[in-house]
Amino acid sequence: MAKVILLSGSPRANSNTVDVLNICAEEIKKNGVDAEVLSLRGKRISSCIACNKCVEKGNCVLNDGLEEIINSLREADGFIPAAPVYFGTARGDIMSALQRIGKVSRGTDKFLSWMVGGPIAVARRGGQTLTLQEMTMFFPINEMIIVGSDYWNMVFALEEGTTDQDSEGLNTIRLFGENVAKLINKLKE
Repeated sequence: MAKVILLSGSPRANSNTVDVLNICAEEIKKNGVDAEVLSLRGKRISSCIACNKCVEKGNCVLNDGLEEIINSLREADGFIPAAPVYFGTARGDIMSALQRIGKVSRGTDKFLSWMVGGPIAVARRGGQTLTLQEMTMFFPINEMIIVGSDYWNMVFALEEGTTDQDSEGLNTIRLFGENVAKLINKLKE
């Protein structure tokens, strides 16, 4: 069965970002594609040091838990990273993770090529569009297919558990999840 990996960049236990990803994953599953939400929570993701050891060894040599996520992505058909917005942009660890994931893919078997997905941003009031732009750069350089919705993939929320107050944002995420699954299914025909 086709599968999508959804990756949360939030450090919080009861994260709005994870809530949004769970809603997206439900929609993906409703449309016949498996979905798994993973998290960077509790990990100390290092930035890529451009050592190029991934080219030699086939994986990233930095030992901080990202290799398990990379291994999951190698088996996936879709990828949706999501970031809470801190000070107007994506958290540093999600960007470090994306850069290392991309470096490993480009340096080895190009497992990201033709993968379907797109980013999601969650914030209190602002910075979502910049965060989406920043995270979107990851997709075309890795030969990935970016899926759209009827608005940008952003949800407004501050306190934990308040994503349900942004019904428009959640409907955008649901349609995005549906579209990701539909495209994966179409590509598998």
